[in-house]
Amino acid sequence: MCEVNQAQPTSISRLVGQTGVLRQVTVGLDAAQMDAKKFDDALLVGPPGCGKSQVASVIAHEMAEDFHEVLGQSITNIADLNALLLKAGPRSIVHIDECHEIDRSLQTALYLALDKRKLFIGNGKGTTPLGIEIADFTLLLSTTDEFCLLQPLRDRMKLTLRFQFYSEDELAKLTCHRTAALGWDVNADVFPQIAKRGRGTPRIALRLLQSCHRVARSNGANTVTMNHLVQACELEGIDGLGLGPLEQQYLVILAEGAARLNVIASRLGLPTRTVSEVIENNFLVRCGMIEKDDKGRRQLTPLGRNHLSNHRHESV
Repeated sequence: MCEVNQAQPTSISRLVGQTGVLRQVTVGLDAAQMDAKKFDDALLVGPPGCGKSQVASVIAHEMAEDFHEVLGQSITNIADLNALLLKAGPRSIVHIDECHEIDRSLQTALYLALDKRKLFIGNGKGTTPLGIEIADFTLLLSTTDEFCLLQPLRDRMKLTLRFQFYSEDELAKLTCHRTAALGWDVNADVFPQIAKRGRGTPRIALRLLQSCHRVARSNGANTVTMNHLVQACELEGIDGLGLGPLEQQYLVILAEGAARLNVIASRLGLPTRTVSEVIENNFLVRCGMIEKDDKGRRQLTPLGRNHLSNHRHESV
């Protein structure tokens, strides 16, 4: 195997991190199997890249049921929604990822279908809608923003699984497990350094692991070493904390002094929303590198200045 996503866990016992979520899922699986019923409908909430889709897939494997997975933005009309719901059999797992992208009118149709276990299809003006029964399947909804979902839809989910960012130890363990499953030979000292650059997100850590393996193979090596990690980071412009070129440029701008969001966005050539929601909130705010003053301007914290100074020193 040459791709990190080709060896994803299929058992709850093989998942790393998200202790609270896994406890809830384990209890739900045990109850469903003891009572010979479906797994309860659930809302999976948390940052992108932290394993929501993987847990949904594992639930289907553990229940030994059919798995139907779609993106919320692919459900653009009532016909798309009806086709998805009609395709599911009894106790099947239906997973809608990025469900906050579903139009509100379709969210209404979805929770009404769950209530009645029927789809109501009109035959034309003045006629009674035709009711078509749907199976008693499990609905899993994944989202990074639960409050974009209608309250009645959220209320119909019997479980809420809240995902968190991973610790460095968890990321190191996760990448170690994945390399074992892939049959790759990776030096043990590489895993903590990948974890340090993973920004608490498995998707980022695994992508960097793939980059290290790519560099190793391009050099004709069968074992991934620290040297390959350094080369991979240099190729992608990633620093010791996993910050990419855009984040580094953001810090350089703030090193000149406090600045407003629109000024920063203009200098980066990006929309203000992208800067605030992607560059700032994904890591820089969380790790305490930037803060806002009383006028709402962004400025570096001592931690941010220290990191920028160290990075410049390492680059010399």
